[in-house]
Amino acid sequence: MSNLKTVAVLDYGSGNLRSVSQAVQHVAQGSGYEVVVTSRAQDVFDAERVVLPGQGAMHDCMRALAESGLQEAVLHAAAHKPLFGVCVGMQMLLDNSHEGLDGAATPGLGLIHGEVVKFDLAGKLQPDGSRYKVPQMGWNQVYQTRPVHPVWAGVPDGAYFYFVHSFYAKPSDARHIAGEADYGGRFAAAIARDNIFATQFHPEKSADHGLALYRNFLHWKP
Repeated sequence: MSNLKTVAVLDYGSGNLRSVSQAVQHVAQGSGYEVVVTSRAQDVFDAERVVLPGQGAMHDCMRALAESGLQEAVLHAAAHKPLFGVCVGMQMLLDNSHEGLDGAATPGLGLIHGEVVKFDLAGKLQPDGSRYKVPQMGWNQVYQTRPVHPVWAGVPDGAYFYFVHSFYAKPSDARHIAGEADYGGRFAAAIARDNIFATQFHPEKSADHGLALYRNFLHWKP
């Protein structure tokens, strides 16, 4: 029986699982943590920490989470232990998303109040004169908000991270914004509340700074 504490990476049928789990496993070496990629609710209840990845459409991710039987475990984790949401896994933490079927909003988990909205960049030009493209795909600077969240430890302010998204989170309370980026206007690139931290960008695709976030998450004591 292993004496290692576990960090559960949730497998509820969303994409991007392999790259997230590999990044967390990389930083977990020698940390006293074992990474468990799991679709079992009991593993999530037993874990010390939880990573909620997400990729694709919000409504597909929410449906898959509900059908997987893991939603209750995620809500329990959000109330009791460190939780890291990634990409759509961040958007799922809010009350609802404008990304829905037939124009209807998609309900989220309601763990951080606010909504997820689509970039509205029609007619706006980038500094080089080109049009903004949606989705935003590529590297963008992230500016840490004050007070600086512990998960940013050792990561330079304005460091570049990798984004792929058409929608972004708008928390109701600005105090829940842990980092901002600019794409035709400032938007929340990271959000946090109590024992929850989440990023719109992909740490696992963001080289050393992204790995630093996962490493800091393993040692974070909220």
